[in-house]
Amino acid sequence: MTATATGTGQSRMHEAFARARAERRTAVLPFITGCYPDAAATERLLRELPAAGADLIEIGIPFSDPIADGPVIAESMHRALVAGATPAAVFEAVRRASPSVPVVAMVSVSIVERMGRDRFLRDAVDAGFSGFIVPDADPASAAEIAASCASLGAGFCPLVAPTTSGERLRSLALAASGFVYLLARAGVTGERTEAPEIEASARRLREALATRPAGAPAIPIAAGFGIASGDHVRAVGAHADGAIVGSAIVRRMTDAIAAGADPVAAALELVRGLRG
Repeated sequence: MTATATGTGQSRMHEAFARARAERRTAVLPFITGCYPDAAATERLLRELPAAGADLIEIGIPFSDPIADGPVIAESMHRALVAGATPAAVFEAVRRASPSVPVVAMVSVSIVERMGRDRFLRDAVDAGFSGFIVPDADPASAAEIAASCASLGAGFCPLVAPTTSGERLRSLALAASGFVYLLARAGVTGERTEAPEIEASARRLREALATRPAGAPAIPIAAGFGIASGDHVRAVGAHADGAIVGSAIVRRMTDAIAAGADPVAAALELVRGLRG
């Protein structure tokens, strides 16, 4: 299934957030590491996460030098790479699974550039990806990737930190076409016991999004970093449209592997709890 089989990737992403909003709840976006622990597990997750409560799914393309990822996700990427994971293998897992919800790639700009921007994005969209987060792209690269995404009907999802300057914030708001990934905390990814406080940064981001041209589509906000439970999801949902949960899912998969249990079942159990 390509992103255009049932509408553009961009439209599918917006529809997913709209469905959650109509149901008066926060959209749930689980993060998984591509091909961790193997491609078969990724395919199972892509097929089964929607029924467990995922509104969109974020897949990290394994990279040797993860950006802002804490030790849990970094280790999962290392293991995936050692086992032979490649961008092409992740693409094929998405193609084979044909997930029923939009899938978004979290990918380093170095991988995009190594394959060639147009080829990477085209191959990913052909495989079924709806959108892209490229957290380490500089402003010029981000603008080029956003333009290429637009030509493919895919959503560009910029990442915004609490410390992002006002001018940069407005630039990213204009470039966004999928959703904006709002870092709920500074630092690196990882589970926390307390819910993140995002009211001020979310308000600031909404003000920047309000400067988009008249008639431009409304852009949802999805908050991530340190969100690990249903209570956290509901807390950030007071100010954001979606919640991204990554380290908690990957850690449960890793713990299940260590215990000789099913890592996919462990991930699905956690995601079910995120929807309450």
